[in-house]
Amino acid sequence: MRIADLLSGKRGVEGVVTISPEAGVRELLALLAEHNIGAVVVSSDGEAIEGIVSERDVVRRLAQDGTVVNNTVGAIMTASVECTEPDADLDVVMQLMTERRIRHVPVRDGGALVGIVSIGDLVKHKIDQLTFERDQLDSYVHQA
Repeated sequence: MRIADLLSGKRGVEGVVTISPEAGVRELLALLAEHNIGAVVVSSDGEAIEGIVSERDVVRRLAQDGTVVNNTVGAIMTASVECTEPDADLDVVMQLMTERRIRHVPVRDGGALVGIVSIGDLVKHKIDQLTFERDQLDSYVHQA
């Protein structure tokens, strides 16, 4: 299965949630809560990827500096972002996420931001796939 297939199956997704690097961390926290998500792509124009910022980034900075909520997103974001393309294989992306210990990977098509996948999306797909295979085998065994 390809990333494009996974993206097309995600329900309730109306584009990728982005935030400007100049936005405040308080605004970031409100955005994460509003959309019930764990990470946001940092982008000034909604297409170019300048970074990614997650709940984990906020928590780690909070442990170092209690005034993190007074910073900008650009000050706490991860600037080096692992991305994938719609035609990438799910297993390859899952391996990347596991090896790099990351939970969110933006999807680019021709350089433009077209989606984002989380480790939860990939795990859900794997569980659905295994359930389907189990049901098929169960049906085959009990058919006779």
